[in-house]
Amino acid sequence: MNFVIKLFPEITIKSRPVRKQITKILRQNLQTLFRKHELSADVQNRWDSLVVVLNHDDDAARRQAVQILTHTPGIGSVLEIVEYEFTTLDDAYQHVKAAYADEIAGKTFCVRIKRAGQHDFTSHQAEIYMGGGLLKETDASAVSLKNPDVVVKAEIRNDKVQVVRQQMDGIGGYPLGSQGEALSLISGGFDSTVASYLMIRRGIKTHYCFFNLGGSAHEIGVKQVSNYIWSNYSESHRVKFVTVPFEGVVEEILKNIDTGQMGVVLKRMMLRAASRVADRLNIPAVVTGESVAQVASQTITNLAVIDKVSDHMVLRPLAAMDKPEIIDISRRIGTESFAATMPEYCGVISVRPTTVGDLAKVEKTEQDFDFSVLEAALDNAKVERIDDVLDGEESGLENVQLVSTPAIDDVVVDIRHPNEVEDAPLHLTNNDVLTIPFYELDNKVSELESGKRHLLYCQKGTMSKIHAHHLNAQEKGNFAVLIG
Repeated sequence: MNFVIKLFPEITIKSRPVRKQITKILRQNLQTLFRKHELSADVQNRWDSLVVVLNHDDDAARRQAVQILTHTPGIGSVLEIVEYEFTTLDDAYQHVKAAYADEIAGKTFCVRIKRAGQHDFTSHQAEIYMGGGLLKETDASAVSLKNPDVVVKAEIRNDKVQVVRQQMDGIGGYPLGSQGEALSLISGGFDSTVASYLMIRRGIKTHYCFFNLGGSAHEIGVKQVSNYIWSNYSESHRVKFVTVPFEGVVEEILKNIDTGQMGVVLKRMMLRAASRVADRLNIPAVVTGESVAQVASQTITNLAVIDKVSDHMVLRPLAAMDKPEIIDISRRIGTESFAATMPEYCGVISVRPTTVGDLAKVEKTEQDFDFSVLEAALDNAKVERIDDVLDGEESGLENVQLVSTPAIDDVVVDIRHPNEVEDAPLHLTNNDVLTIPFYELDNKVSELESGKRHLLYCQKGTMSKIHAHHLNAQEKGNFAVLIG
């Protein structure tokens, strides 16, 4: 099972040394991901592409490989190919015909051939030869060069023809780790999750910083979506998740800061704290999900006042985006459902907030703020590895019952993300299986049949433990975890 990896177009126009280095990083990232998911694969480097030879022939391995290749930054497109040796152009044509004859039956088509090596024909001549043969020897309706129903694709390299069975889009961008590191301020909403993804896509190793304004539900939700972004788009690198307890800072702002300046001062406190965290972790840049004029604190003048508290580069990838654009991206990358159901805490809402930032006024009102409260928050900041953030999230997880063989009356609830369910559906012979994504579980738990034990299921079991413990603690039913 072979795949040809086409590089993101911006990479292809780099100088030879830069292109070589970026391609090397992409190859290393893919090798890391295949090892992590226990897939045997050889990643071979070419000048204009990479070739992945997957040493498995089962559908599950293919699906996992496709998931990796279409979610790894730096890849423009992925071609799933079947490779054959050939001697003459007609030999190559016969392989192409065998692969596409059924697909083009009753449809219009065109042929696209890429060629490398020494041959007695050009790419255009190969297209004409194969197109004529397919029109004559199959049930295709016609050739259409402008708007065909099917594009017949193949690549000829030396004595081998690679017949393209499927072409899939990659996410583009640059390989992770090729463009440095950044610390993303993440709240779990649409803006911060999309901003984090865009930084990852641009090749920046992105760590996460969460300011807890109050409540464990919000923290758990942010950890879940951060872990989702990491595991789907940047799992080749280990990154940090930092939690800063900000309840005291919010209380201090509410008590001592002029109401019109509260929003700007809170943002300045967050940026101050994030810059200190970035210094500790030797990270040169900070990322925020702010979009110009989206809210009062995000006017140009207010953003300029906010930035004054930090010497770090502040990256705002959403600065010129509209909200519908941001939501569209979140839907495409799978974070929309997280953001739409994310528990929120709004402790600082200015009455008649200022939209015209005045640095002198802000600095004056901040003189009434007790900065020892901010220092205490930083002293109590917790740094975790992103792959550990869902482990032991709440005390008492060890008391959650683990079940490997369901009883006949048990109801299994698959709480995985819909993408995971689609890729590997859960089928049980003797038990009903309900599909309720974890981010909808709290809202739908009242719909579950009372008096029965419900077994929560997810891939690793960790998220199931968190939710089972949470629901049991609230006496919303009898919940355990299905393992194995």
